[in-house]
Amino acid sequence: MKDVTVVVGAGSIGQAIARRVSAGRHVVLADLRIENAQSTANVLADAGFDVTATSVDVSSRPSVQTLVREASAIGPIKVLVHAAGVSPSQAPIATILAVDLYGTAMLLEEFGAVIAPGGSGVVIASQSGHRLPALTPEQDAALATTPADELLQLPMLQADAVKDTLHAYQLSKRCNALRVRVEAVRWGERGARVNSISPGIVITPLARDELSGPRGEGYRNMLAKSPVGRAGTPDEIAALAALMMGPEGGFITGSDFLIDGGVTASYFYGPLAQR
Repeated sequence: MKDVTVVVGAGSIGQAIARRVSAGRHVVLADLRIENAQSTANVLADAGFDVTATSVDVSSRPSVQTLVREASAIGPIKVLVHAAGVSPSQAPIATILAVDLYGTAMLLEEFGAVIAPGGSGVVIASQSGHRLPALTPEQDAALATTPADELLQLPMLQADAVKDTLHAYQLSKRCNALRVRVEAVRWGERGARVNSISPGIVITPLARDELSGPRGEGYRNMLAKSPVGRAGTPDEIAALAALMMGPEGGFITGSDFLIDGGVTASYFYGPLAQR
């Protein structure tokens, strides 16, 4: 049996990370749309990877459980890359919370129960989680520790408390980083590690939607006034993921890494600061 890499989300970032960390492993590539998974699987297969394409709905526990069973039947799951999600311009509040917040928490629970010793996982969060104003300690604890199936009942996630889709997205991404801290303890009991990456604007189809959407002008302004002055690439995110998930990152778990070209630094202390 071959060791398995599970990639949830067939987009540019998931594919780039898979290329970096999956040599010699069987890649199970899952996406909500099977045609997206198959298209990316064909690209990886042409590059020499052993790949299976399948579908998954990350907002459905039974669907994620089916994915876990499919991947486990191939071999021990050594790598989890969770790169699926929706953006503020792509979906309403309820969908963002169901996919980005609940889906991530639930997926970490399910894969945390089967991850192989020596395994590692990475969740793609977002710089948006770092720009959300500070929550209370009680709110942080609720997002971090509430059982996944009870998360969407939290008062702070109800319709009267979530202002708009961006707020829902920021809450979701803050929750992602908090869940990784808690899951790192549980994954550690199996001899595995898990972390999150919070990218800034990375040129992917999702980012192009944002740049051409109603918030596009604001995002372009972010890039222009950031220290690096440009958007990132999927390969730059993958290089960080490979470091974190490989032997050089063996002391890293329960952490979130901000990689945004300095946008967040500028937002708090530079030209993007609200004065």
